[in-house]
Amino acid sequence: MMNLGYGMGGGGIIWLLVMAALLIVPFWRILPRNGIPSWVALFAVIPIVALVLLWIVAFKEDSK
Repeated sequence: MMNLGYGMGGGGIIWLLVMAALLIVPFWRILPRNGIPSWVALFAVIPIVALVLLWIVAFKEDSK
């Protein structure tokens, strides 16, 4: 039997969507509190963008 390279199979895409949701939802809640639009959280599925967003949130000056 030859492997045609279909990758993860049927459950793999569901697993990726679940993991993406688990990553996006917290960013969606945290970013507006720091003055960043919530839609930017959609880019958090890209690892380097998530890291940059974490740094921005961590070192943002409080405006209080």
